[in-house]
Amino acid sequence: METIEMTLTQRWAELKSKQPNLRIRNAAEDLGVSEAELLATRLGDGVQLLRPKFNDILKDIESLGPVTGITRNNEMVHERKGVYSNGTFNNHVSMFVGEDIDLRIFLSCWKSAFAVQDSFKGGFRKSIQFFAEDGEAVHKIYLTAKSNETAYANLVSKFKDTDQKKGIDYAECVEEKEIPVNEETLPEFKQSWRDLKDTHNFFGLIKKYKLSRTQALENAPDGYVNKVDNIVFRRSIELAAEREIPIMVFVGNQGIIQIHTGLVKKLLDQNEWFNIMDPMFNLHAKENKIDKIWVVRKPTEDGMVKSIEVFNKRKELIVTLFGKRKPGTAELTEWSDLVEELVRDY
Repeated sequence: METIEMTLTQRWAELKSKQPNLRIRNAAEDLGVSEAELLATRLGDGVQLLRPKFNDILKDIESLGPVTGITRNNEMVHERKGVYSNGTFNNHVSMFVGEDIDLRIFLSCWKSAFAVQDSFKGGFRKSIQFFAEDGEAVHKIYLTAKSNETAYANLVSKFKDTDQKKGIDYAECVEEKEIPVNEETLPEFKQSWRDLKDTHNFFGLIKKYKLSRTQALENAPDGYVNKVDNIVFRRSIELAAEREIPIMVFVGNQGIIQIHTGLVKKLLDQNEWFNIMDPMFNLHAKENKIDKIWVVRKPTEDGMVKSIEVFNKRKELIVTLFGKRKPGTAELTEWSDLVEELVRDY
């Protein structure tokens, strides 16, 4: 184990000497290991392994005060500043539903947690980082200038693992494979879609009929789905910014969904990324990795709700856009009109 880790440490050092600005996620990919495995080579050097008491750690995050929460997949990076408040915790779905930090957390695939201190702009940047069973980053929480450093130190001390040298076994996740669509149950599926009362029930609906999400969209009832051009992702954000329409931006991975609700204003192109760069919310999107986009309509007790669902080539949902809305209220007319305009144009 030690020889392998030393070899990986040396390989990483060599890679950093050639590409000093390379992010650890990209370095791990280049080195053929997971990000968690690469981070673990720094144990004792700015990195401490925490006990995997994930709900307990999350309960203490509010004590840190204002922080930055980061959730990403391979195509989208979602960064939201705020306080982790209004948390509820159980072994299935934990969540935060604060005004700024809005998360749905699926702990079944969480594996490890680390406290990390990195050199950053002449100082240090501190974070708590969570990883899944395959070693991929699930969620990261970074301290800001307004965070409570004492609370951070207390949290790390409270949850620091007594064994800082033990190895953690990570394994590739087994992907759920699509099974052929059962044509006999499609009429019932379509009627169940028409009968929806809450958008949150859609996931259960497709599970009931053993459909992948893309299979569900491809077999939607007439008038409930439109496949649109990939430019619709950018155009929807641009139009929402121009017309000052508050939106909801959902980005997730296997272990979490992070949500921003509000206006978006400052849009910026930089290299391969299309970015939202607002004071409290940043989104970084690799548009060239988008494969398909659907406009999706779901009936609720408050009327029809329209979303823009964006997928990569592996048929994974990488970002979803809604108009700002809470249960009990109808969808914003401005958002509904924007979506239908995009359907007509693209």
